[in-house]
Amino acid sequence: MSYSGSPTSSAFYGWRVVAGAFVVAVFGWGLGFYGPPVYLHAVREARGWSIALTSTAVTVHYLCGALVVANLPKFYRRFGLANVTRAGSLSLSVGLIGWAIADLPWQLFAATLLTGCGWVTLGAAAINAIVAPWFVRHRPKALTTAYNGASVGGIIFSPLWVVLIEWVGFARATMLVGIVTVFVIWWLATMVISRTPEQLGQRPDGEAAASSIATTPAASVAALPGHMLWQNRQFQTLAAGMALGLFAQIGLLAHLFSLIVPALGTGWAGIAAGLATASAIVGRTAFGWLMPTGADRRLWAAMSYTIQIVGIGALMLSGLQSPVIILVGVLLFGFGIGNATSFPPLIAQVEFAKEDVVRVVPLIVAIAQATYAFAPAVFGLIREASPTAIWPILIAAALIKALAIAAFLNGRRRKAAI
Repeated sequence: MSYSGSPTSSAFYGWRVVAGAFVVAVFGWGLGFYGPPVYLHAVREARGWSIALTSTAVTVHYLCGALVVANLPKFYRRFGLANVTRAGSLSLSVGLIGWAIADLPWQLFAATLLTGCGWVTLGAAAINAIVAPWFVRHRPKALTTAYNGASVGGIIFSPLWVVLIEWVGFARATMLVGIVTVFVIWWLATMVISRTPEQLGQRPDGEAAASSIATTPAASVAALPGHMLWQNRQFQTLAAGMALGLFAQIGLLAHLFSLIVPALGTGWAGIAAGLATASAIVGRTAFGWLMPTGADRRLWAAMSYTIQIVGIGALMLSGLQSPVIILVGVLLFGFGIGNATSFPPLIAQVEFAKEDVVRVVPLIVAIAQATYAFAPAVFGLIREASPTAIWPILIAAALIKALAIAAFLNGRRRKAAI
């Protein structure tokens, strides 16, 4: 297979990188994000450990990942993007097996350290690092396409884990999936991720390279060395908006299935959960591909969160009794699920100098992950405080989403960012 060295060649390699990043996201989220609830159930069934113990293990999984993702830029500089991706897939796969064979609680927590450290090398910050060198002007389209692998990972792996565990048992299922994961990710890291535009004589966006560079607002933004980044209002509000948005989103999603089961039944509740994921793909794709080049990305992110609040309002209106209104609410809430992850890196692209973006994205992802690790537990406490009422948990989700919108809007520049 040969590639033209011309930056205007039709064989622009960037979209192949997007395809590779899509697959990486499928495995990253399928194993590291959608998998832990399944692992938690399987471990409880096999060992009889308490919900508190196994839930804490999931929290440790996310917190450990937050520490690693904050330091990804250092790891990339020292070891290279492809090598870190390979190592992460191996850590994740070995950790999965650890979840299955742990006989003692300390062994379970040791396994969570491996899975937590591994999955973030295939997660949001990693996908941005893979795709960003290849796109500037068309980065919204490229990133949203790659991030859709996250939703597809949930669609594929959530039921696949259940089937495999019932078929061959938890331990064999993790071994099988782990082997496939390492093989696929190592191949992608070697054949796709390791390539750079410079190696192929290409430029970001291919044929659009010249216009891309001309329309990059961050090119005129001064870099923020050291601690100055933490004092920057754009950074503070971007991190807050992402963390609050994901906290509300993950907290509600952790309990949504059980909330709608009484009205829909188990079967339809499962279908509704699948429709929420499908709606997330539609929402992420629509916003990424339809957003104008000169759009205020913070405003678009706020619009996405607003749609989710409308969805929560529909759930309130239904009283969790009307199946039709419940489904409408789930679809509207689901529409913004993917944008909560994909928009912050796109905002960072236009608000920070290029050398700062590689720090900003991992940091905001780390802050968000360290925050939403506690969301299911906090929403569980809200629910337990009023077990017969649906309003508190829904109102809490809507209010936190509103705070996220306020954070995004408060960080808008007086002049259009793009």
